[in-house]
Amino acid sequence: MRQFFLLFLFLSLICAQTTGNEFGKISLPLGKVSVKKPKTDKWGRALPGQKVFVGDYIRTLSKSRCEITLKTGGKVRIGENSELELVSADIKPMEKNYNANLKRGNIWVSAKAAFGEKKNVSVRTPTAVAAIRGTKYRAIADSAESSVLIYEGEVDVNAAKNVVEAQGKDEKDTPEGKPKFKLGPVDEVKGPTEVPGPYEVSLEDWIKLVEGWQINVRKDGKYSLFEFNKTADGELDFVKWNKEQDAKE
Repeated sequence: MRQFFLLFLFLSLICAQTTGNEFGKISLPLGKVSVKKPKTDKWGRALPGQKVFVGDYIRTLSKSRCEITLKTGGKVRIGENSELELVSADIKPMEKNYNANLKRGNIWVSAKAAFGEKKNVSVRTPTAVAAIRGTKYRAIADSAESSVLIYEGEVDVNAAKNVVEAQGKDEKDTPEGKPKFKLGPVDEVKGPTEVPGPYEVSLEDWIKLVEGWQINVRKDGKYSLFEFNKTADGELDFVKWNKEQDAKE
């Protein structure tokens, strides 16, 4: 009897740890979408309703998309030919912090916070870091340059190289479940701000972008900041699809 009790306690602890690392679930896999567990090279087919956890990788191939519903509500959607690493999920009663690493491709983040709640969904790309606070944005990742477009609310953005240097340590040294960076101070962009030529200025500090603005950040930290064409952007299939999905919420 005692052995049975110890076994039950052991299994309960394992389940509790697994649940604590839950990032969300795959609510809509379209096309060829696969999931890879940490410390393995095997990719498995993503299934509707499948839970995903911190450390998992999600990959989409051509003509494929994937929607992830965060554990505490909100959506993260991945476009075709993309790869996303789920880095951390630090969930507290009135504060939720999610961190993900977009290796390549396109991602849409839509996660509004409840009244009195703090919900931060931060996405890192090879060249930039974007931190959402209850709003909507899209990030496009490439090894040489990344873009962040704001559709609603505000987003804090910094060059990826600054975030790593500010921590003073490699990403691998960051404790699991802890945010990799702290936000602020930030300079807010409310209206047209003249930059002396594209990519002639290095992004050294956090900058807060508002709706309708786009920032492109290169690997060397230099950036270009401008208001994007909402009409042309709205004609993109991935943008149309995301707006349709958001309208269903």
